[in-house]
Amino acid sequence: MNYSEKGSKAYLFSIVMVAVIGGLLFGYDTAVISGAEKGLQAFFMGATDFVYTDTIHGITSASALIGCIIGSALSGLTATRLGRKRSLFIAGVLFFLSALGSYDPEFLFFRHGEPCYSLLIAFNIYRVIGGIGVGLASAICPMYIAEIAPSNIRGTLVSCNQFAIIFGQLVVYFVNFMILGDHATPLVKAVEGVNQVLNPEAAAWTVETGWRLMFVSEALPAGLFALLVLFVPETPRYLAMNGNEGKALHVLSRINGTAKAGEILNDIKSTASRKTEKLFTYGWTVIFIGIMLSVFQQAVGINAVLFFAPRIFESIGMGTPMVQTVIMGILNLLFTVVAILTVERWGRKPLLITGSIGMAVGAFGVALCNLAGGLPPMMTAVSLMVYSAAFMFSWGPICWVLIAEIFPNTIRGAATAIAVAFQWIANFTVSATFVPMYNMSAGDMGEKFGHLFAYSLYGFFCVLAALFVWRMVPETKGKTLEDMTRLWKKQSQGK
Repeated sequence: MNYSEKGSKAYLFSIVMVAVIGGLLFGYDTAVISGAEKGLQAFFMGATDFVYTDTIHGITSASALIGCIIGSALSGLTATRLGRKRSLFIAGVLFFLSALGSYDPEFLFFRHGEPCYSLLIAFNIYRVIGGIGVGLASAICPMYIAEIAPSNIRGTLVSCNQFAIIFGQLVVYFVNFMILGDHATPLVKAVEGVNQVLNPEAAAWTVETGWRLMFVSEALPAGLFALLVLFVPETPRYLAMNGNEGKALHVLSRINGTAKAGEILNDIKSTASRKTEKLFTYGWTVIFIGIMLSVFQQAVGINAVLFFAPRIFESIGMGTPMVQTVIMGILNLLFTVVAILTVERWGRKPLLITGSIGMAVGAFGVALCNLAGGLPPMMTAVSLMVYSAAFMFSWGPICWVLIAEIFPNTIRGAATAIAVAFQWIANFTVSATFVPMYNMSAGDMGEKFGHLFAYSLYGFFCVLAALFVWRMVPETKGKTLEDMTRLWKKQSQGK
């Protein structure tokens, strides 16, 4: 082997860039429905064997989340049994199959362009398949990056995965916009209690073809991801735990240089003498912290804002809600960069606590705007953007960083799977409850009561999140993954 003393940063970054494509697909797959759902709704409203209700449409729009829960729950098994690399490849294949299947759910079994109940089931199965890919990628992409990156830049590189998620969402918004072009979107309204498409001729192309092209647009990045994953190495931690010390040393040498590689390998071997250990070998505290990090990331309500931003801006009287949504999206991307640039200097805990306080200020600001009444809509919009920006430099990326590095090597696969599964369950709960909670009416306040209640609740969870991090979460800045293993072993033994 002929490696430089410091290893190859170019090699490391090329590996990480492949891994973060999985994060981009995570964002792409979860956001593609936002542009396609109107055309999809109008298409299935044409079925003659069942009535496509708002409830069915809501389930169809969110069906990928079911797959996300399944995929994240399975990620521990696949990461441990098959390895991190193979698990990422499987995720890429699932993304690809979902994109093709969602584009042409009629394939082999149904007549093209004729909606029916069985076709709806087939479509949802393809979306669930994509969701399983998202669940796998959401758990394993940050795990892969954390296990391959040097400790001094691990937080920065794992934070890049969150940047890729947000970037993927912005990319798909742009792709959907380009696909739609000059074509009209369907206008669906309830007429005498029954949903009807009010502009069927103008929206015909979107109903028949537009939504299909939006889903299939994911096939290109998904196929590229699956192909590129074949050329990246397995992580040295996984290789060492499975007795492939020669391969582990080879990968470590290319990244860190030959001298440092030997030290790291010895450190890995000292804490990973067995391939796996029981989940609670290191006590319940580390598992609890991982779960609660995941739950708080969603309980603060961020996806209620991201998923329903146009609806929110419209309800507060902003004349161009999509423009405000795009501005907020750009701010989200910029503040994710703040996390990437500061996570190794400031540490994980200070960013999480500062972000929690900033989110609480934004959430309570929205609540107070609704309580006071008569205030300019811009004040509410600014509060929402403060809330969102604070999340993006804190809980957005840093939660993934901590989940990727906080667990001991021998239980990382299973523990990460549990934590991420709880995250998707919390995501589904927040997303499903936001609209009915937001639209609640009470007394003279009318629907403003719902707005006040929703954001007061999210603000309360932001305060709880700050207290939780302050009291329970250890700082992982500058520590190796093996340092964390020793920390939890020491605590579990009461030393």
